Amino acid sequence: MIDRLQEMVARVAELGGPVVMILVGVSVVTLAVILYKLWQFAAAGVGRHAALRQAVAAWDAGERADARVALDRSRSYLRPVIEMALSGMQDAARLEAEAELRFARLERGFRFLDTVAQLAPLLGLFGTVLGMITAFQALQEAGAQVDPSVLAGGIWVALLTTAAGLAVAMPTSVVLSWFEARMDAERVFAASAVHTILSPGAARAAPRAQGAPVHA
Repeated sequence: MIDRLQEMVARVAELGGPVVMILVGVSVVTLAVILYKLWQFAAAGVGRHAALRQAVAAWDAGERADARVALDRSRSYLRPVIEMALSGMQDAARLEAEAELRFARLERGFRFLDTVAQLAPLLGLFGTVLGMITAFQALQEAGAQVDPSVLAGGIWVALLTTAAGLAVAMPTSVVLSWFEARMDAERVFAASAVHTILSPGAARAAPRAQGAPVHA
């Protein structure tokens, strides 16, 4: 099994050259980062805020005891922020900063994924250019006895690096977009929860204030 794997790696290195080997290494590291981020999101409870939503709704309705009970059931990474707000912290900027600290931990590795998504196609194109140079050098050395199959073989091998770069970049870009969308939703939830706790009943009070009679 190990011999077969070594033979496969040697074959890939022979066909694509060092650029393909670099892309293979980058793809392995990228996959490891993606799997780690998926585990981190699951462990932190990203997107699983049912208990926190119940706590915020109960607090907004004036049911303080029910809000505390719902908060105790939460296992979300945002629970400490909501608990600070329920405990009397009135500084919205401080609460949002506490939430941002937790968002920053979850977003570690995003810059690496973004770099891979942008750099992998360029690295593949670089390998293609090097391969095309080699192919045309072989064509020049052949002189009048040029064999079209030699040129065609050199071209498809050169294009292999571009295909490898795109194969690494496209899934990485899709996964990164999904991660970023999840974090955007987390920020919206955190901001909404903080402002609801700091101004409970504001949504219900506004219509009553608009419809209240004006006394002289």
